[in-house]
Amino acid sequence: MAIPLPTAWLNGEFLPVQEARISPLDRGFLFGDAVYEVIPVYDGQPFRLDEHLARLENSLKAIRLSDAMGRQRWRDTLLELVERNGGGDQNVYLQVSRGTDKGREHGFPAEPIAPTCFAMSSPLPRPPAHLRSEGARAHLVEDLRWRRCDIKATTLLPNILAKQAAHEAGADEALLHRDGELIEGSSMTLFLVKDGVIHTPPQSSAILPGITRQVVLELAHELGISVQETALPLEQLEQADELWFSSSSREIMPVTRVDEQTIGEGRPGPVWARVQAALEASTRQGKKQAVS
Repeated sequence: MAIPLPTAWLNGEFLPVQEARISPLDRGFLFGDAVYEVIPVYDGQPFRLDEHLARLENSLKAIRLSDAMGRQRWRDTLLELVERNGGGDQNVYLQVSRGTDKGREHGFPAEPIAPTCFAMSSPLPRPPAHLRSEGARAHLVEDLRWRRCDIKATTLLPNILAKQAAHEAGADEALLHRDGELIEGSSMTLFLVKDGVIHTPPQSSAILPGITRQVVLELAHELGISVQETALPLEQLEQADELWFSSSSREIMPVTRVDEQTIGEGRPGPVWARVQAALEASTRQGKKQAVS
């Protein structure tokens, strides 16, 4: 029996994802002139949906592209997409490009064109059990991305190359550094724990304003764990008791080794365990927590 194709949504129409068609002249395809969001869904409810849509609005504003949908229409569309794909735990991806122009010109289109709006859903990946019990390995990679990493843009080639470098080094994730400071992962926010205090780089154009990052900061406050938003010199790796990455689709991933350096005692630490348990509880608290 054939497995039904996941349902996608493209410019107002729900259809099987493999039937979705976008023009080769679309500026997202030609230039990466597009922004996106990835939203985890638990028990049929998108987690922190309003925060994701607010970040989408900020990204669109930053690239000078109007939001043709509006937050309520996005909300209704994504909830229907989740329902059409059977509810449960999902990973929703949405993307907005500047649209399809008449040719390949770098400047903005001379005449108004409609943006291309797309969304699809796939099963929510679960973090491998061995990464929870043993921790992940990271590989230091120089951060060669542009200086507007606060925009969630689809121009991800430097991230892809960093991730591939990590894989070729036998690591699970790249740990990006720039000008002597630790920045973030190739697609994940960075946290370092020392003496029971959580340290994370302050929000700036150098890092993405992670939704899970904000959730971690909120949970740490509720748990009475001190947090410092501060620059992280490379040298702090040697003194770190714990190191984590976080993202919407992979939650909080403990890191126990960076290249040949062991982090802390070489196993996931107690602060990570407390915050991860609190995060898991918050994702399962039903519609009030998930959608609001």
